[in-house]
Amino acid sequence: MRYNLIRKMDIANGPGVRVSVFMQGCEFHCNNCFNPETWNFENGKEFNDSVIDKIIDLCGQEHIRGLSILGGEPMHPVNIKGTTKLAKKFKEKYPNKDIWVWTGYLFDKDLKDKEVLDYIDVLVDGQFVNDLFDPTLKWKGSSNQRVIDVKKSIKENQIVIYE
Repeated sequence: MRYNLIRKMDIANGPGVRVSVFMQGCEFHCNNCFNPETWNFENGKEFNDSVIDKIIDLCGQEHIRGLSILGGEPMHPVNIKGTTKLAKKFKEKYPNKDIWVWTGYLFDKDLKDKEVLDYIDVLVDGQFVNDLFDPTLKWKGSSNQRVIDVKKSIKENQIVIYE
């Protein structure tokens, strides 16, 4: 597994100041994707325990509200194990900070039984669709995507949109 970029201070991908990790590799290749450099699974840098430890340390700063995991595709079968490991370690260390994840996969179709959901607070799901692009949308690029409150959705056994 590989990653493309770590942003130590990001204000664009979730609320507040966050650490953002862009995983490497995606097979969706959405038209007008904002990160096509993350598509190739062979590019980027190795994602290993020392990288996870670095991310966890960066998240420890008081002004950091949470962790954002994007791509590429963090939920791709090649990446989901590392995404899960990072999310679990983050939540063990910072139970009061949140995790946001962006994925082209669907919460209720592709991800509902995945362990990673135990650690995620907000999931933005669905592939970006250029024909549905709307720059006024908050936290998503196209109107087909959903910003899901994962904890409430699991508890209520239905999709609950994050407010």
